Amino acid sequence: MNRRKILALLSAAAVVGSLAACGTSAPSSSAASGSTSSTAAASASGSAERTTFTVGFDAEYPPYGYKADDGSYVGFDLDLAQEVCDRNGWELVRQPIDWNSKDMELDAGNIDCIWNGFTMTGREDSYTWVGPYVNNSIVFVVNADSGITDASELAGRPVITQSGSSALTALTDDPGDGSNNENLTLAASFSALDEVPDYNTAFMNLESGVDDAIAVDIGVANYQLKTRGSDKFVMLEKPLSTEQYGIGFKKGNTELADQVKATLDEMWADGTFTKIATAAAKNYDAPELAGMICYGE
Repeated sequence: MNRRKILALLSAAAVVGSLAACGTSAPSSSAASGSTSSTAAASASGSAERTTFTVGFDAEYPPYGYKADDGSYVGFDLDLAQEVCDRNGWELVRQPIDWNSKDMELDAGNIDCIWNGFTMTGREDSYTWVGPYVNNSIVFVVNADSGITDASELAGRPVITQSGSSALTALTDDPGDGSNNENLTLAASFSALDEVPDYNTAFMNLESGVDDAIAVDIGVANYQLKTRGSDKFVMLEKPLSTEQYGIGFKKGNTELADQVKATLDEMWADGTFTKIATAAAKNYDAPELAGMICYGE
């Protein structure tokens, strides 16, 4: 065999080797892509491969979740979520959201759950729930010098609440069975039912005289009265309604919900849940919180 033929054979062999190498690279790349997709899917479903847990919350909703003076996000619900993450090896992502857009954030996958004084009552079939864990009441707050002592005296007056809140639902929802007629009749007597994005704005409206009452969760009301001054505002004695808080996951996301519930069950059994609630009642100036806990009952 002459030199030219040898070179030709070597060249052909190189081409075949190159094609064979290209032929094996595609399956390898595909396998890597499949592995990444599987990891993402596992993370989304809440399996052991999850590394983060994103909690959506209203950053102006003390004592459950809010922005502290130092710029950090704190609150009872966030403390519970942190312990859940610590026990599962997850990083807690504290994601403040526009409360009126909470469903959009959850459906888009921007958050894993809504955990921030989130009312289960009336929403039982809209989410996959963990809870209840807190008994709550919705109350009216008025200016201390208003002379108003009963909700019936709000007739002909403007009342304000947060958009997307359970207080708004209590004043506007008609289930069709007559169970909420009393509240609907009350709301119809107001000269206006105003909505704002957050309760800080609502209290400013109340203080300035734009509105005459706020419909608000009792925990938020207690916090605001303590920080703004109980000499300025008073809470009406009779609640508008009672309800329970839970942790809301996207409907059908039972795997992640079950994992969080199992962790909370452990925390309840070993006393950590109660310990966190007791500490939160002190740290966030919310002594009533300890008596509102209903998890495990």
